[in-house]
Amino acid sequence: MRTEIKDVASNQSASKPNPSLKGLEILVGEWDTEMSDMSFVTDPSARFRGHASFQWVEGGAFLIMYMGGELGGAPSSAIEVIGRDEAAYGYSVLYFDSRGVSRIYQMSLGGSEWKLWRNSPEFSQRFTGTFSDDGNIISARWEKSTDGIRWEHDFNLTYTKVK
Repeated sequence: MRTEIKDVASNQSASKPNPSLKGLEILVGEWDTEMSDMSFVTDPSARFRGHASFQWVEGGAFLIMYMGGELGGAPSSAIEVIGRDEAAYGYSVLYFDSRGVSRIYQMSLGGSEWKLWRNSPEFSQRFTGTFSDDGNIISARWEKSTDGIRWEHDFNLTYTKVK
């Protein structure tokens, strides 16, 4: 009996892409990343390079992001699973990184703007990214807040599409 359940589960996957994720197509691919103007390093001119990969999972049921690289003080690797409730406006992002940090972000993507945010009593964050006209560069900044009222710059992040 147990084998039968496993066989059924292993053969189940999304038979077609999730139509509510179609707007995320612009993210799919390989990206070089660069962090700059970081609040958590002693040298404000420091820059750290990395890589991000966005891929469809289960035939387009979810979008997954893998990130890694030389990130000085930031996590050396992270993973995000992006999905959407078809009745909701935005997306949900499940995040986990090499430090063992696990978070849930809300996300929107429309026009030339990409946003992520997390409201938590002790540590809120928000991300705003702007796409270049050709969609191959995303210029973004992260901000943080310990009270959800006063926001401060955390770091800049640039994505450059490589394929």
